Amino acid sequence: MRQKQIKSVCVFCGSALGNNVIYKQTAADLGTLMLQKKLSLVYGGSNIGLMMVIADVMTEGGGQVIGVMSENLAARKIVNYNSSELIMCKDIAERKKIMFDIADAFIALPGGYGTLDEISEFLTLHQMEVTDKPIGILNVNGFYDNLIKHWEMCSKEGFLREEHRKNIIIANTPAALLNAIYNFIPVAVDKNWVNKLIEASSK
Repeated sequence: MRQKQIKSVCVFCGSALGNNVIYKQTAADLGTLMLQKKLSLVYGGSNIGLMMVIADVMTEGGGQVIGVMSENLAARKIVNYNSSELIMCKDIAERKKIMFDIADAFIALPGGYGTLDEISEFLTLHQMEVTDKPIGILNVNGFYDNLIKHWEMCSKEGFLREEHRKNIIIANTPAALLNAIYNFIPVAVDKNWVNKLIEASSK
């Protein structure tokens, strides 16, 4: 089943800039490309780190920027009030749900615990067939190489089905990743995979 038209992309990324200028440049490049493709940005609503880089590029280019900020983070005075739309919410769980509901696709740039939490939750929702929205990893500078190897190990050792792993879109450049997202067709999943797990566990 081919995805519906992509109009908005949720970008998960760090509240820091990282130690290599390539991360900042890649965030800016992704923002520029999203502007060219007339895509709206959904993001965490922050005014620091890579989050602010992509938001600034989108705002300065006249693009739509939707920030989603939880109350506890807003109390730290890191809110980007220049967003086209700012959605305030109770907590991180509600923040992720709002992002999930309003975005058509998801991209992870380099980041820390928060970014890993967000992408892991959305991959789990994909695995559980709650959604078939495209989920992409922008593996700039080999940042996610070790995580990708971990997923491969999970699959090899029987903890992650191969078709679930293949539904993770991975590319090294913004252009390649967006192109893959536009053309994404979910890999067919064995509908009996849960029953097979139950059967294997009973042996």
